[in-house]
Amino acid sequence: MRLLLSAAILSLATPANAVAEEPSSEEASVSPALAQLRNVIGTWDVTTTFYRADGTPGRSFPGIYAFEWVMDDKVVKGMSTIPEFNMASGLLFYLRDSTNEIEMVSVGPDGQLWVMTGSQDSETRETPVVEMPDGTTLKLRFTRFNASEDRFESKMERSTDGGETWVQGNHQLFVRRESEDG
Repeated sequence: MRLLLSAAILSLATPANAVAEEPSSEEASVSPALAQLRNVIGTWDVTTTFYRADGTPGRSFPGIYAFEWVMDDKVVKGMSTIPEFNMASGLLFYLRDSTNEIEMVSVGPDGQLWVMTGSQDSETRETPVVEMPDGTTLKLRFTRFNASEDRFESKMERSTDGGETWVQGNHQLFVRRESEDG
């Protein structure tokens, strides 16, 4: 269950990839990561489906994810909640232009800090290898796909051998709320 909770914390939010039919010249000059951050601002209904060790889908849990700017076009803060777990996690996304990276950090109720880093031109972010309290190691990889303005999907994969092999940990479907009240 601890791994399940850690996976939930880690996969709570990943920004959507903004999709436009005909980008303006200003949009064309924006990095994919900045477009993703701009698109994710707001509130999302998210369904997280966890996968069993054998690779088959397990239970799904609804949640709510909300994001807002801390510094326009640089830093986004967020909060994720999964009511059935009675869990909330804090999130922070930021662009590191000097290294062309986007980074996300997440802290959940267990106090474990997770750092996920990827290229500003990629849809994938990875954590370093993290030693867990029981002495095992865990590395996570997140990939966004099927992205549009009001919907996207994310999958989290986990590795216990430093990234040599990967097993799917969860799948998330993010759907933008039509109103901030709902």
